[in-house]
Amino acid sequence: MYDRILVPTDGSAGVERAVDHAIGLAEAHGATIHTVYVVNTASYGGIPMETSWDGIRDVLTEEGQAALDRVVSLGEDAGVDVETAVLDGSPSRQIVDYAEQVDCDLIVMGTHGRGGLNRLLLGSVAERVVRCSEIPVLTLRVGEPPAEDGTPADESSNEDEPEVAPDDDAAEAAEAAEEES
Repeated sequence: MYDRILVPTDGSAGVERAVDHAIGLAEAHGATIHTVYVVNTASYGGIPMETSWDGIRDVLTEEGQAALDRVVSLGEDAGVDVETAVLDGSPSRQIVDYAEQVDCDLIVMGTHGRGGLNRLLLGSVAERVVRCSEIPVLTLRVGEPPAEDGTPADESSNEDEPEVAPDDDAAEAAEAAEEES
């Protein structure tokens, strides 16, 4: 059923849950894992000219390579082949484009489970991938473990925060602005 599974990583400990899940699926299906780290060049467009973009990009690329090496190590431990790539650009667009280019059957990615105002203001790479991808996307909540009462940790600290449904027009405008930069 799955031959190529894409799992994007940002190198955080929480994303390792998504990586572990993808590796488990790859083991069960004899699939290859593709993992990408996206250097979000759009978010560094406002850096003053006297700052060296090459130096910043080198640091971010090294950080990305370390994240990819961790996925390779986990794959080797499980006997799963892993192919890696460091990409530049908008994370959601690069993830979707890469998945289509290598003909992935599934994208597995973590989501921080932000809700309410945080989700509206910060957006979500996972949400944009789900909206834009024609390839199935499996999302797993990553981050803090649930509180003792079962409430996800991300929500337990925001009990009084109202749930705000994102405005599709605002989300599309934000995505278009991200693409233009």
